[in-house]
Amino acid sequence: MDSPETQTQPSADELRQKILHFLQKHPDSAHRSGDIAKGLGIEDNDTYLRFCDVIAELSAQRLVQQKGRKYKHKAQTTHRTGVLECNEQGFGFVQAVDTDEEFFIREPHMGEALHGDLVRVAVAAKAAHDKKRECEVVEIVERRRTQVVGTFHDRGNFAFVEPDDRRILQEVYVSSDDFGGAEDGEKVVVSIDRFDSRKASPEGRILRVIGPADDPNVRVLSLAMSMDVKSDFPKAVEEEANEIPVEIPQSEIDRRLDLRDKNTFTIDPEDAKDFDDAIHIERLDNDNFAIGVHIADVSHYVQPDTAINEEALDRATSVYLVDRTIPMLPEKLSNKVCSLRPHEDKLAYSVLMEVTPHGEVVDYDIRETVIHSKQRLTYDRAQDYIDGGYPEDPVSSEVVQANRLAKTLTKKRLREGAIDFGSDEVQVILDDDGHPQDIVRKERLDANRLIEELMLLANRTVASHIGAPGHNERVRTNGQSGDRDDPLPFVYRVHDTPDGEKIRQLAEYVRVFGHELPLTDGNATNDDLGDLVDAIKGQPEEQVIVRAALRAMSKAKYAVGNIGHYGLGFDYYSHFTSPIRRYPDLMVHRLLKRYAKGEAPPSVEDLASYCEHCSEQERNAEEAERESVKLKQVEYVQEHVGDVFEGVVSGVTKFGVFVELTELLVEGLVHVRDMDDDYYVYDESTYTMRGENQGKSYRPGDSVTVEVVGADIDSREIDLLFVEDD
Repeated sequence: MDSPETQTQPSADELRQKILHFLQKHPDSAHRSGDIAKGLGIEDNDTYLRFCDVIAELSAQRLVQQKGRKYKHKAQTTHRTGVLECNEQGFGFVQAVDTDEEFFIREPHMGEALHGDLVRVAVAAKAAHDKKRECEVVEIVERRRTQVVGTFHDRGNFAFVEPDDRRILQEVYVSSDDFGGAEDGEKVVVSIDRFDSRKASPEGRILRVIGPADDPNVRVLSLAMSMDVKSDFPKAVEEEANEIPVEIPQSEIDRRLDLRDKNTFTIDPEDAKDFDDAIHIERLDNDNFAIGVHIADVSHYVQPDTAINEEALDRATSVYLVDRTIPMLPEKLSNKVCSLRPHEDKLAYSVLMEVTPHGEVVDYDIRETVIHSKQRLTYDRAQDYIDGGYPEDPVSSEVVQANRLAKTLTKKRLREGAIDFGSDEVQVILDDDGHPQDIVRKERLDANRLIEELMLLANRTVASHIGAPGHNERVRTNGQSGDRDDPLPFVYRVHDTPDGEKIRQLAEYVRVFGHELPLTDGNATNDDLGDLVDAIKGQPEEQVIVRAALRAMSKAKYAVGNIGHYGLGFDYYSHFTSPIRRYPDLMVHRLLKRYAKGEAPPSVEDLASYCEHCSEQERNAEEAERESVKLKQVEYVQEHVGDVFEGVVSGVTKFGVFVELTELLVEGLVHVRDMDDDYYVYDESTYTMRGENQGKSYRPGDSVTVEVVGADIDSREIDLLFVEDD
């Protein structure tokens, strides 16, 4: 839900077009961002911050030339710049970075480009029968693929590395001098040093031997590394971390607000070691609540211009794979020095709020503190307290009190437009050797919601503190120029309104199930989308509609210019509560401290560039996490080939029917080529696969019986067949 102040502002696409048009009108000159903004008539600070996000993105995509702090027109011809996305079947697409247009490309026309490279292509005229215009690579603008993870195949005097990522269409040649100790069948990392011709293989050297390809732990690690997840820290980073003292100097304690007497506690998963947040709650004499949300003060230990900071920025996020965590910070910081471990004095950055019983924040303070966690709770233990167990424990009553307030906060958010899609996550239970033993659906306990709500409240309070008119007079701006009501540059977590065409398709999709999604000015309000989600709760089609709705949503990201958060229904939102595992949170801590000291704002262009990078790294991490779970799901299903299960149709396409197995909680595909009891045709208007002769049909939400006929670990695909009911 956008705030009234932002509704009439130009969209990112409008700003993009205005910037490109301005530079096209002045092709021979380079301009500072401020001059461009002035030329576009941008006067208010909020629009200027969004403008900086857009021009940083244009520069990153090489759609404008950047020379120092100046930007210049980049001539456009029939050539386009875009990212090459290959398909394992030997073709691909190039998504233009300056438009929504996508071009088809055949493998012989890819030149020496590899999947993921930023390329410049020549675009052909569109033929009458073509769905997409074809293109040909004329230049590799940026070789983004410099190494590959795969399986080492020894051929004596040479070897080939077969890439794990099947979108890398060539094996990599390695001479015998560059084996690096690799043995046949092992997973390795190989460089791409030379690729001169599409007719020959790329050439490289073995950079690292990961381990045996049949080791389940190696499979996960090699999968993550194939998706550019960095597993090890450079030596310089580890050395810097080892030099950081664990003990807190008394002088540092003396200058902070001392909250060690508060009944503070943490609630985290059973296996967590990086405790980002702790809370305390007290009932005040006026019946309001004093809430303390205490966050690990990572910014005290991780300083700019250090090896640790550069590595943290590069990673931007911790990655939570199915069997391990690959942290953003070295273990000494993430699990020891910064982690809010129980029974230890710790430095924190705290949001101290006075909250009414109705969930309104009537006062707050943001302070550097020192705390002492009295107890480390798991979600299960906290849930026991909520359910009435262990009333004698020291923090039991506080957990119960916090849960009551959290329920109030949830109801308040939903009334104000938040959309609760629920949780559809699964957890793979592994044995000590990494083999999958079971798959269960993650249960969302009241204890989970308790922490979620208090973190949302703190994040919202911090964002409003900087951005909301009427709040930012509380920010010390001594020595800064400009109107105090102008928003200061900040890092927001924003979520744009959905794409209108995707929402229109969603409305058509849910109509097939007898549901309505009203459209207002070609889009859906978050209130109407929330009503739809409420209406399908408990229905057989609930999960397939929720997944379709999530696919229709815009992707949340980090930005300097605030546009609000559509899904949460917040006008102002940021990420403050997880600096151990998210770099944007660390940026937010630094900005808050900077402004509290009255220091001038940092470069908006730099902030916008960091936001763009962190958003991209977040997407990469999420993909690695999903694929690692899928890998273990396929391993688990291998033990059930030949077995018959009940399932629900989760999706239908022209090439087959996707089915989620109710018992195993995995999804497989019945290929249309294997549906040989009739001639099936896909009806796109009703999302239905229908037999022309017997009239049998399959659509999302249908209950079916299937047999598992195959499970391929390399492709992470599960093949099914429909079984006739007797």
